[in-house]
Amino acid sequence: MFNFLQLVRNENMKIYLRIRTWVMFGILIVLQLAISIVAKLVTDTDPNNWSMMLNESGVLLVIVTIFTVVASADSVAGEFTSGTIKLLLIRPWSRSKILLSKYISLLLLALFMSILVFVLTLVVNMLFFGYDSSPDVVSTVLHVNRDLPVVGYMLLYFFYEFISLVITVTLAFMLSTVFRSGGLAIGLSLFVLLAGGTVTGLLSMLDYEWVNYILFLNMNLSAYLNGAPMKEGMTMGFSVAVLAVYYVVFIGVTWLIFNKRDVAA
Repeated sequence: MFNFLQLVRNENMKIYLRIRTWVMFGILIVLQLAISIVAKLVTDTDPNNWSMMLNESGVLLVIVTIFTVVASADSVAGEFTSGTIKLLLIRPWSRSKILLSKYISLLLLALFMSILVFVLTLVVNMLFFGYDSSPDVVSTVLHVNRDLPVVGYMLLYFFYEFISLVITVTLAFMLSTVFRSGGLAIGLSLFVLLAGGTVTGLLSMLDYEWVNYILFLNMNLSAYLNGAPMKEGMTMGFSVAVLAVYYVVFIGVTWLIFNKRDVAA
């Protein structure tokens, strides 16, 4: 167990010793502060801190998704591109443990970025715009028909978004394992991420049963908080079940290919 934790630690060091990672964190901080400062300066009356938090989170979490996709897509493929994969595999660890350590480190990166966005948007907007403690803020300010305290609503929102982020990271990680080129894996992952949502939005207008099983149509779990799924009749349970099937497939393909791949080829 200790050896595996050391392996996870090594993978985390690879991520956080890169300047790219800290640039990503810096962009999130600067962008959040910039949005709040502009809103403070250009509006005659201060906006509600919770509406600002929700709007900023929607933007920043998209950027977090892009950043984690880049890191995930480069995780395994980058080892092949740089030629370090052979050095990694000659160590006394199984391929499954090596792959699992990489995957866990990517999930931790996604978690840390999500927590950073939550804390930043909460604290900064409270400092800039005050704290609205009214019990009906979810319905009156966020215009959501839910009987929840606003903190509970925001926690659920971030939780649902994080589930979607995990699926996206897993998809990018699978593509990183399938393709040996880090650049190709990153490019294809970003294309799937950006084009997938657009194509799914168009397909959602079709009245076919099979459309309901498309991955990206079920990714926006936070829509169920507002009672507005991508397609009428879809439920939270259905979307979670579909995502679970995709998750198992992505994980299975990733482990199968990595364990069977001929590194010398």
